[in-house]
Amino acid sequence: MTEKIEILWNDRSLLTHQDSIQTIKDVINQLDKGELRVATPPANEADEWVVNEWVKKAILLYFISQQMKPEQVGIFSFHDKIPLKTNFAESNVRVVPPAVARHGSYLAPGVILMPSYVNIGAYVGERTMVDTWATVGSCAQIGKDVHLSGGVGIGGVLEPAQAAPVIIGDGAFVGSRCIVVEGARIGKRAVLGAGVTITGSSKIIDVTGSSPVEYKGFVPANSVVIPGSYTKEFPAGSYQVPCAIIIGQRKESTDLKTSLNDALRENNVTV
Repeated sequence: MTEKIEILWNDRSLLTHQDSIQTIKDVINQLDKGELRVATPPANEADEWVVNEWVKKAILLYFISQQMKPEQVGIFSFHDKIPLKTNFAESNVRVVPPAVARHGSYLAPGVILMPSYVNIGAYVGERTMVDTWATVGSCAQIGKDVHLSGGVGIGGVLEPAQAAPVIIGDGAFVGSRCIVVEGARIGKRAVLGAGVTITGSSKIIDVTGSSPVEYKGFVPANSVVIPGSYTKEFPAGSYQVPCAIIIGQRKESTDLKTSLNDALRENNVTV
């Protein structure tokens, strides 16, 4: 199927053929069932995720090949190229109105969607909570037992096809109004305090040791992170620039379902 998608990607005239359209739909259906993923997790934590470019190309071809259609869901009306996800009961997924998940996204058993949005290509692992007004962008990879708090913005990415999606590790807790975008990666069981912004180029500074340790676009596993700033020199003077600060480690004694407040209090941060 990989080869077929690459052929269609390089020759769009083939999109007029019904068998070509069906090939694309087959890929989207496999994404919807979790049989395919935009990015493949590593067998070992030390290894890197592998971005499946051809799957992202299939999603882009799906947009190109589909026609706009009206869709009526109760009192709600939609007009889009991509249908909404269905069969939540069979998948053991709880969806609270008016949450929306697009066909081609995967929601594992035990997922809870409060009024929120999950875009095509996204993968949401078992027992993860997507809280009120949180957004899971296209192709984002969310682990199991994650809590995306109210108003969290997980960025999406489709182009360029080789670009890495946002990855949130198993057991992570992402606090209210956090923003994670540009292929940033959050390690397993990390805790992001409310309002933290992590981009692909964000400075993440570990201040727990005798000297700071900097990361870029990556939060190590078990880190407890809060918003911060550092001084940067510009031609016009010195100004404060946002960053994220690692102020401690999530302790083994901390229950994996601990509240954000408890995790922060363990590190002497007032909340």
